Amino acid sequence: MVNFYLKIAVSGKGGVGKTLVSGTLASYFAKKGYKVMAIDADPSPNLALTLGIPVEESNKIIPISENKELLDSKTKTDYPGVYKLHFTVDDIIEENGMKSPYGVNLLVMGTVKAAGSGCACGANAVVRELLRHLIVDRDEIVIVDMEAGVEHMGRGTASQVDAMIIVADSSRKSLEIAKKLNLFATQMGIKKVYVVGNRVEEPIEKELITDFTKENNLELLALIPYDKTVVKADRLGEAPLKYAETSESVKAIQTIGDKLLQAQS
Repeated sequence: MVNFYLKIAVSGKGGVGKTLVSGTLASYFAKKGYKVMAIDADPSPNLALTLGIPVEESNKIIPISENKELLDSKTKTDYPGVYKLHFTVDDIIEENGMKSPYGVNLLVMGTVKAAGSGCACGANAVVRELLRHLIVDRDEIVIVDMEAGVEHMGRGTASQVDAMIIVADSSRKSLEIAKKLNLFATQMGIKKVYVVGNRVEEPIEKELITDFTKENNLELLALIPYDKTVVKADRLGEAPLKYAETSESVKAIQTIGDKLLQAQS
């Protein structure tokens, strides 16, 4: 197992393919011999399927933010409304992680629900400390599949990552969200922020993404072609990496992985 430190947050508008990028990158790094932890921080978690974990197994996973027994054991005190501020999280990783067939350790974080769901202080404390520990203290590659959109940026969830990848397609909405995410990430002090264009099928789509990133001073890392193989894998609930030898999308994402490794070396 190769020791290497790299923490990556993958963000973007919902439905643009950030989970595909997150899972394929994580699996590729693991294939190259790195120790990899993948974090699903999306409110509708499906990173497990992209990592090749069968539906039956992925359905058994309880997100950390919804595991009341775990949250209480870490934060509850004998005083109502008072929560522990200091607790260990290593055991959470060991006991709640799931190993994928491609060698990636998966932890499903989930999203802390807000209004209408009661006080979320304990859940917030555990999720915040767990993410901090994973990003700052763990000696491995960590990839976080972030919540879609820009709201999570206000919580500073990914403020300590080495790089943020913003996935966008050629639609104006996704590109505008990419622009906002880039601004927020820069303001948070994330040193390397990249845009990756996904599902590029027609020359006009390549042109739209390329021109927008140039006009707005966004660093375009790569373009991922539209690939029916990925659509097929998604339909069957399979990992795209299963088709690595023939999938142009998977090959493009693996090239992104190589670029990220080179940037850190």
